Amino acid sequence: MGEKFYDNRELSWLKFNERVLEEAQDGTTPLFERLRFVQIFCSNLDEFFMIRVGSLNDKHIFSPKDRENKTNMTAKEQLTEIARRVKALLPVKDGAYADIMNGMTAYGIQHLTWDNLTSDEDAFLRTYFIKEIQPLLFTGVVDKKHPIPFLKSGEIYVGVTIRKKDDPAGKVTFGILPASENFPRLIWLPGTGKFVLCEELINRYAELVFKNFEIISRCTFRVTRNADIAMDEGLYDHDVDFRDVMSELVKKRKKLQPVRLELQGKPSADIIEIIAKTLRVKENFIFRQKSPLNMDFLSALERRLEKQSELFFKPLTPQRSPEIDPSRSIISQIQQRDIMLSYPYENINQFIRLLDEAADNPDVMSIKITLYRVARDSKIINALIRAAENGKDVLALVELRARFDEENNIGWSKQLEEAGVNVIYGLEELKVHSKLLLITLRSGNGVSYITQVGTGNYNERTSKLYTDLTLMTADRDFGSDASVVFNALTVGNTVESTNKLLVAPKGLKSRIVELIDNEITYGKDGYIGIKMNSLTDKDIIRKLAEASRAGVRIELVVRGICCLIAGVEDETENIRVISIVGRFLEHSRIYIFGKNERRRVYISSADFMTRNTERRVEVAAPVLDAGLADRIADMFAVMLRDNVKAREQESDGRYRHVVRKDGEAPLNSQLYFYDKAYESALSTVDVIRPVAVHRVKIRRVRKSR
Repeated sequence: MGEKFYDNRELSWLKFNERVLEEAQDGTTPLFERLRFVQIFCSNLDEFFMIRVGSLNDKHIFSPKDRENKTNMTAKEQLTEIARRVKALLPVKDGAYADIMNGMTAYGIQHLTWDNLTSDEDAFLRTYFIKEIQPLLFTGVVDKKHPIPFLKSGEIYVGVTIRKKDDPAGKVTFGILPASENFPRLIWLPGTGKFVLCEELINRYAELVFKNFEIISRCTFRVTRNADIAMDEGLYDHDVDFRDVMSELVKKRKKLQPVRLELQGKPSADIIEIIAKTLRVKENFIFRQKSPLNMDFLSALERRLEKQSELFFKPLTPQRSPEIDPSRSIISQIQQRDIMLSYPYENINQFIRLLDEAADNPDVMSIKITLYRVARDSKIINALIRAAENGKDVLALVELRARFDEENNIGWSKQLEEAGVNVIYGLEELKVHSKLLLITLRSGNGVSYITQVGTGNYNERTSKLYTDLTLMTADRDFGSDASVVFNALTVGNTVESTNKLLVAPKGLKSRIVELIDNEITYGKDGYIGIKMNSLTDKDIIRKLAEASRAGVRIELVVRGICCLIAGVEDETENIRVISIVGRFLEHSRIYIFGKNERRRVYISSADFMTRNTERRVEVAAPVLDAGLADRIADMFAVMLRDNVKAREQESDGRYRHVVRKDGEAPLNSQLYFYDKAYESALSTVDVIRPVAVHRVKIRRVRKSR
């Protein structure tokens, strides 16, 4: 057995982001939503360079001979291939942006270029620059007496090479003008839909800033810095609050080494050389592009277009679940039977109702919850605070190391603590990524439990954008297991064993391997169906390949990274891999083992990545209610039939859109589930109608954690 069914993690991720970019090129997607996919593609790349490329740079410096464990590539080899593939994708992104903006002209919107500017428009923009931009513009000149100012990661700058007008043979100096701070990014020409970007304006009129200088060359550029901050274990020994440690690390992130230089337009070689040398960025990580260097001006553009409904996705509103009677106590309903919610098709407010009810219920003794990513205006946090103020024993584990949410979580941890919530931060070496809630109530027999296990975060905003499942149950074993998990977390330990829940890092991966082994014993009668964000764990990949060789039918729905290549002869030919990239971010994790009476269905917070299975606290829950298990299995089957937004992985590792058979009706699984949610709501209570101004927005998936 060789390595021919493995794909490299980083290169697989780039294939995923290419699928995102395909959505920007899809003519059946509304025009502005296509533009939003360009934004997602760009923001995804930003995070990829900050974290993954940043980490590879460190490995190349400190461990240049080390090779990754699947395709045997060194860090340098991976970096070289990443640079090559990104440079191939950027012209596609530029073409998509140009095509979309060309379509926008039919709606009166035009991104002006200096070539198509009239004299009156030029005069207006020149005056605007002099009055509104120039007085606030910080000017940096780099020479022996003036070192280069610190260039912030992600900020846009205009760079110029200049020489004194009265000394044409004199020394050339480098000047820098920041274009991202203090200014509106998008500047409209009055009474029109024509606009330019602030950096374009500064670039155009830079000579008004350097009045006594001749501008030799100019360019617009942006730097991306390494953001892969690692927790220094020694910091744990200090007599300081971990919150303060994280605050310092977040500050440190902003000053790390550059890993990417982006240039817009066609700058001259001399100015590129100066910037690259100043930032110490190598040529293969200098990326030239024609379209804007970031897309954060979309909100201003959207406000101009919001009345043009055909430019946007049809409004969709999460519905009430038919499983929940709004006139009865939700706690009493869960005590009668397990209840499951499916986001974004069903409304997270029904889960928040559980927390609100628990906060006021005199029988509730305690509420314990793990918080990873929380909305900035969180009703969930408010319910926890009210519960504490009502005298409940409330414990919140706030994971301060949730990447790029550190500052948000630091703020919430302080607010919770001030309200009387017992706040803990998790374990020293392991992130707590589980989505677990335990409500303990007084009962005639001592105590009873309501336990909730989810696949996604306690976040109202992402519940409208990500597909996730949440299971609420009064099963006593679930409650006992959850209590064991929280007790261990409180004293800084991991869980050794549980009755029903699978808990990483010690009790999930081994159990998954056992379940795969069990299917291997059934050979061609075996079945495995798994949905997740990413698959990178080599042990599990090997075990899946072993199952494939034994004849087990395996179906994988993997949105992002997939280091297993399906369909490889004599290795993975019984495995099918599809990826669904569409309007909503596929985020739910589902594990199915066996068929018919042998079938076991789980939902989980864990992808099959080594970081999840071995280096995080994750929870998977068996779905014991036969009706709910059937519902999940049916959902999985619908996803496998998606022939609109699904791409199938082929044996060469490439992804191609699923080909619709002759006479086969189109099936977009995400819209199918929304249709079913509307039908179910109509059959029980009044459907929640979307208001005209409501619009589901897709954001960067930081998706997937």
